[in-house]
This record gives sequence, C-alpha cells and structure tokens, in this order.
Amino acid sequence: MPKDESVKEVRIAAAARLHLGFLDLHGGLGRKFGGLGLSIDGPATRLRLTRASASHVKGREAPRAKILLEKAVAAFAPGATYDLEIGEAIPAHAGLGSGTQLALAIAAAVRRMENLSGDARGDAALMGRGARSGLGAGLFEDGGFVVDGGRGAQGPTAPVIARLPFPADWRILLAYDEGARGLHGEDEREAFAALPAFSPQAAGDICRHVLMQALPALADADLAGFGAAISHIQRVVGDYFAPAQGGRRFVSPAVELVVARLLAAGAVGGGQTSWGPTGFAFVGSEAEARRLIERHAEKAQGEGVRLDVVRALERGARVDAVYASVA
Repeated sequence: MPKDESVKEVRIAAAARLHLGFLDLHGGLGRKFGGLGLSIDGPATRLRLTRASASHVKGREAPRAKILLEKAVAAFAPGATYDLEIGEAIPAHAGLGSGTQLALAIAAAVRRMENLSGDARGDAALMGRGARSGLGAGLFEDGGFVVDGGRGAQGPTAPVIARLPFPADWRILLAYDEGARGLHGEDEREAFAALPAFSPQAAGDICRHVLMQALPALADADLAGFGAAISHIQRVVGDYFAPAQGGRRFVSPAVELVVARLLAAGAVGGGQTSWGPTGFAFVGSEAEARRLIERHAEKAQGEGVRLDVVRALERGARVDAVYASVA
C-alpha cells in the first residue's frame, strides 16, 4: 500500500461451501475429523467495513456479526471503531458454512483495513472457528475442492492437504428445507459427545474411497466415479450420525426424499452437507441440471424443499479495498 494512502473501506464477498464428509472420526493416529469440501458460487456473505467514531453493526446476522467484530478488533486493532454492514448472508445453520465464512470475512476486513498480514487458518483460530474442520479456512483462501488433514495436537485449525479444480461443466443441485435447521452450538457439542466411538475400519474405508476414488475421479473428470465415492462416504458418515438426526442419514426427511428422486433420475453423489438440512447431488452439465430442476422442482416445493443449481467456485473470498489519501 502506498505510504500516502490509507484504507477507508473494505468490501468482502465470501462463498458458501459444501461439507461432503469426514475422513476419520476415530482419531487413533493423532488427528481427528479431516474432511472434503467444495466452494460454490451461491449463496454468499457480503459485507462492508468502514471507519467510524463508534462501532455499529447492521444488516443480516447483525447480532452474531457484532460479537465477531469485537473479537476481530480485540485481536487486530484494539480500540478501533468501525461501521460494519452485512448486505447478504449465507443462511445460518443450513450446512453451508455460514458462521465460519462470516467470521473469516470480518477478520479479513479488519486486517485489510489496518494493513495487517495474516491468513484464514490463523484467523479461524483467533475467531473461535475451525474446531473440527479446516475446510472453511481453506476454501475462504482458494476455493475449489479441498481435503483437510484433520485437527492434531500441534494446531487448532486443520491444514489443507489437497486441492483440485472442480470440472467446469459439472453442476451441483442443492435441496433447501428452509423450515429445518442443522445442529449447532451446544446441541452439536452434545451430539458429538453422545455418539459412540467411530471404528478405525470405517475411517480406513472412507480414506481409501477418498484417495483411490474421489480424488482420481476429479482429476479425470469422471462424474460416475466421483459420485460413487461421495455416495459411499455419505452412507458411512450418515449412518454414524443417524442417532443424532432422528435415526436418519438426513436431518430433513423431505430433503432425503427429494435427493433420492434426483439420484433415481440420473444425478450422482447425493448427500447432506455437514449437519444439514441442505442436501446436494451432482450432474455433468447445465442442461442436465435444468432438466432435473424442471422435472422435480414443483413436487419438491410442495414438500417444502426448494431446488437450486450452483457451480463450483475456483477462487477464494474477494477482498476489495477503497483508499483515502492522507494529507
């Protein structure tokens, strides 16, 4: 940044992500969780940070954003005051990474305003995010399809260990149940505490499907192979979490039915992102996505589920700064 200029405004757009499954919920090798994630081009969180005589937060998710702004200020710019406006927000508790992306966007905005270096992995730790997953931080920085290596004893935020571009022609069908919410906060912590031990055999099975099926299929643009791997991982993980989800692999029975119909009609790799309730499935083209939407959207809507088509996003969050000349 030129010495005669200072930042007066920062705008950030951070994309939603899909959490496609955990790798190792056993943790016997010293690292636990790990996971597969994909950045998508909608919905998104968009915010604007400006300097002010007193801090004020307005817009969507304002109460949560206020707490996060206070954390960021304490970490990066003690005593500083800002206006923060949240113009758009990823739906909360829908399995799309809303809390982490909001936290990382606010932290990045304050750092950019004050011309401080840093990275999303460090920001996640400072903002109290990424306790189980490094996907949010990895996707905030670079987008695409990533694998995180699980949380170990040496760091609070799991490192990204692989990143692959997602085939540009492929599309993702999303199934939203806006009347349901995924587990979060204390309910999520209690659910993890109540679940039985995850077997090392199941963890090994998932890791084999990731390394020897999902990642090579992406590299070869093999939709069927990728879909088969994701479906298998979703079955293993979904069965494990079923006791915390009413005995089901999906939080929303309606989403589960809709995803099953999409798979029967030709989509692949169906599942639930994170704790849901949002479901997903993959197809090979925009035309195929639109065909399935036209065929299934009306019935799904009658069941309380909204269908949408999104693409993978091959970049991280967008950070734009506006400068003011200093006399």
